[in-house]
Order: sequence, then structure tokens, then C-alpha cells
Amino acid sequence: MRPYEVIHAKRDGRAVPAAEIAALVDGFTRGEVPEYQMAAFCMAVFFRGMDEAEVGALTGAMLRSGDVLDLSDVPGAKVDKHSTGGVGDKVSLALAPLAAACGVRVPMISGRGLGHTGGTLDKLEAIPGFRTDLPVDRFRALVREVGACLVGQTARLAPADKKLYALRDVTATVESIPLIAASIMSKKLAEGIDALVLDVKVGSGAFMKTRDDARALARTLAAIGRGFGKRVSALLTDMSQPLGRAVGNALEVAETVELLRGGGPPDLREVTVALTAEMLVLGGVAADAPAARPAVEAAIGDGRGLAKLEEIVAAQGGDPAAIRDPGRLPRAPRTWDVPAAAAGFVREIDAEAIGLAAVALGAGRARIEDRVDPAVGLLVHRRIGDRVEVGDPLCTVHEGDRSEPRDRVSARLLPAFRLGDAPAAPPPLILERLS
Repeated sequence: MRPYEVIHAKRDGRAVPAAEIAALVDGFTRGEVPEYQMAAFCMAVFFRGMDEAEVGALTGAMLRSGDVLDLSDVPGAKVDKHSTGGVGDKVSLALAPLAAACGVRVPMISGRGLGHTGGTLDKLEAIPGFRTDLPVDRFRALVREVGACLVGQTARLAPADKKLYALRDVTATVESIPLIAASIMSKKLAEGIDALVLDVKVGSGAFMKTRDDARALARTLAAIGRGFGKRVSALLTDMSQPLGRAVGNALEVAETVELLRGGGPPDLREVTVALTAEMLVLGGVAADAPAARPAVEAAIGDGRGLAKLEEIVAAQGGDPAAIRDPGRLPRAPRTWDVPAAAAGFVREIDAEAIGLAAVALGAGRARIEDRVDPAVGLLVHRRIGDRVEVGDPLCTVHEGDRSEPRDRVSARLLPAFRLGDAPAAPPPLILERLS
């Protein structure tokens, strides 16, 4: 089939043979299939979906578009974690050093911001000097010597996904289970891992707005992983409001340091500990989650997690002094508060609107070529269930020179906090575990 015929078939809801999916992906990777045709294919998939065989074929084609790492010479179990994306989700920044401090090897290939959600690579690059573009040999060496390495996709690791990831971000085709699953698993399977922990977000700040959709995605991801012989577990976690207080790259790094020093927002700590515990179980370091949690808490309490983060930063060219003193991280030139216009209890928070406000400030990308400002973002002061009086600050905006005008940012943020006369109970953080 020509690309037109593949697009036509999927537009009409017909299954596409594996060989044709592979040819389309190969042509797109080599530049023979133009972006506008691949964007049309993604939109067709968005509306028509894919069956299990098509998703497997797409994942395999993207995986085979580049190299697959062999980490068999690195001792110990190699375990990664993937989040489907959320607002204020900086869990990986603390989880990787904590898992490594507890004896799990963590080869982590991460992505950049996608839509309204932040990206781990953008957060890491807020640390002065930190390199996420390491060659494969250096990546392998750091997994062996340090216990963890966090990088972006190289030109040879799932290159098809790297191109497709950026295209989906700017063509409104992110929220598709087949595309999400193939994207995630092609990267993760290329890492040479033995096991994978999935954090599938649910709620207003997630791509999956309902628990049913999140469960479907988790099961799709797990089925792909197990089909390739990997151990997989998944948690469905709440994203009905930002995770923690900080939304924005340098701000989130600073909040991670706060967590590893034994503080930080309780919700961020709970989700981080729960996911790290899953990594210890899959890595064979702990028998089960109840046994793993105290080990993770101990690595926070005695400072091993923070020391490991400093070690990772230094090994990847970053300035560890920025971890010891987050005041060295990039700082926005101006800050201002968004005050509540009415009194009441916070009943709902539109986390997606907050994420989009952060993008408008410059913390994310509206176009592929946009440059991220590491200093800008938000500190969210109110959570579901909180009492608010008129004039109370809902959040503090960290504004840069390229940020949208204040009135437009305020217009995004004020409606994101929905008030009522009666208190509302915040949802549980860990909604479900799928094994």
C-alpha cells in the first residue's frame, strides 16, 4: 500500500496489516513519508483506534526503527518506571535515585513535555550543565557504575517514536491509547530493561480522564511488555489536581530536593514511595510492597536518595551544587499571585488548565521548535478541600520575558479553581494496582 491507502484504510476503520504499518513507520523515519501524511494517519488512529495486533505491530515497527540496548553485562535487575504524564509530576526525579540507592539498576529513557504535561528531560535540563544526550556506551557505564542514568532518545533508540512524539504533541493526537501505548513501549523495550513499573494517571490533568480509560491503557501497556518477556506492574494514580505544589521545570527540581531531604508535599511523597516500592519488588530487592516501603522511606530519611541524585547529576555533567542549594537553579525575573475572587471550598481543580497556563508562561511547547524557559511556572497553594477567602492566593506565577500577558494567564488560572459552599473530600492518590 501507498501511505495514502494506509491512511484511507484506517480512516474507514479497517485493520491495517502489520507489514503495511512497518512500511509506513520505516518510510516516516527515513523521511520518505512526509509529516502531513503521518499526522493524518495519527488522526485516523485517534478516531478509529487499533486492534491488539495493530498496536503490537506499531510498537514493534517503532522499536525496530533503531537499536535495542543489551544490558545483560550489567549486574542486577534493570527496572524502569514510566508515567503517562501529569501536571507537576516530577516523581522520576526522586524515584530514580531512590531506587538506585536501594540496589535497583535504573536505565531511564525519558521524554519532553507533551501537550499540557511536563517532561522529565525538560526538568533535568533545568539543572545547569545536565546532559540528557549521552552516547549509548556512557549510558551503559552509568547504569553499571552509578546505578541509574536518565537520558533522552538518541538518534538510534526508537527514532520513529522520537519523530512521532513531537508530531503528536502539536497535532492534537496525544490522547489515543494505541499511539500512547506504542510510543511508551517502543522506548522502554529499547532500553534493555528486565521489568517496568507503569504509573497511569487518571483525572483532569491526565490524558486518561476516566478510570476505565486508564485501566484500558494500563492493560494494553502491560500486555505489550509481557509479550516481549518483561515483568510489569501498574498503578493507577490520581491526577485530578497537580501533584505537589510546583509546576514548571526548575521549580519541580527544587521540590524534588525538598522531598529527598525528608519534606515536600505529602501527596508527592506518597506517590513517589509507592512507585519506588514497586520497582524494588520487580527488581527482586524486596518480597512485596509492604516490605519495600520501609526501605524507600529509609533511603529518604538517611539521605542516601539525595546523595544518589547528586551523584547522578555530577555523572551527567550537571552541577551538584544546584542540588545542595536549589537557589542556584534558574529563577524567574518576576513573580505574582493569582488571588481568589470569591470565598468557599475548593471542590475541583482543572489540572489541565493549570498545565496549559504553565505552557503559556514558557514552561512547555506550543510548537515543536519552541524553546522551554526552565525558570517559569507556578506554585499551587490550594488543593481540593481547602477553604479559600476572597483575596487568598490560589497560586504564585513565576513569569519570564516570553510569558503570555498577565491578564491572559489569570484568565486561564482563575476558572481552574472551582469553589463551592461545602467541603469536598480529595480523591485517594493510589486508585488501583494492576499486576
